[in-house]
Amino acid sequence: MAATWKRIKHSTGSAAGVLIGSVLMAVAMNLFLIPHRLAAGGISGFAVILHDLFLISPGLTIVGLNTPLFVAAWLLLGREKVGSSLLGSLAFPVAIELTGPYLPVVTQDLLLASVYGGIMMGLGLGLVFRCQGSTGGTALLSLILNRFTGLTLGQGLLGADLVVIALAIFALGAEAAMYATLSLFISTKVIDLIQEGLSPVKVALIITTRPEAINRSLLRELSRGVTRMAGRGGYTGEERELLLCVISRPQVARLKALVHRLDPAAFVIIGTAGEVHGEGFKELSSPG
Repeated sequence: MAATWKRIKHSTGSAAGVLIGSVLMAVAMNLFLIPHRLAAGGISGFAVILHDLFLISPGLTIVGLNTPLFVAAWLLLGREKVGSSLLGSLAFPVAIELTGPYLPVVTQDLLLASVYGGIMMGLGLGLVFRCQGSTGGTALLSLILNRFTGLTLGQGLLGADLVVIALAIFALGAEAAMYATLSLFISTKVIDLIQEGLSPVKVALIITTRPEAINRSLLRELSRGVTRMAGRGGYTGEERELLLCVISRPQVARLKALVHRLDPAAFVIIGTAGEVHGEGFKELSSPG
């Protein structure tokens, strides 16, 4: 019973996240992208082009293009692959139609529109992705292309976006297309931020001849676990031990000072971890 309730709660939360994200995307379309003719990639960008040229409702365009893609993906890939796209595929165009009449144009500045439109689109789509959903469109197209052409999902999405940007150059002008490209770039960065977060976590890889001393000091002085791995120099062939340690950002300076004190000749690599789950950090949980 508890497990069933947990699944229901998780499914409800994911559905709510997809709906909220879809509404955010629709608001971004109506506040910034459609009024300023910013075709920032994907089917929504194509909808902006058709709206500008022929006054076709963007919501109708998105539904009209999503429907055959969804049916094709369902038949070719199976419902498991595309089932999570259904809610977002319907909610996004419906939200565009419902919010459009009530939202004013908040700026006449094309740069501001492209920046804030990209931010809001990224927030909405990032939330949809984080809740394991999709708004269909080029995401479904990229799945189909991946299955039958071998293109990666990223290559499929990029190709579709580039096609829309190219159409925008001819249909809306080069300047509008350049601003749309800026908006697309910003939205992808915001999506990554929503997916990965602003990580305060760093990963240190230490190659040293004094692994025992550094290992003890990391455990004692920083209270961080260490993973020890065997390594061999590619040029010298010498055996070296590698220490892997995950630390917080404020601990970076202390770690460098500690290693320098014990082994000034150590080779230290410090990078940023997108996410860390486990003891001492975030608890591992299901996505969404």
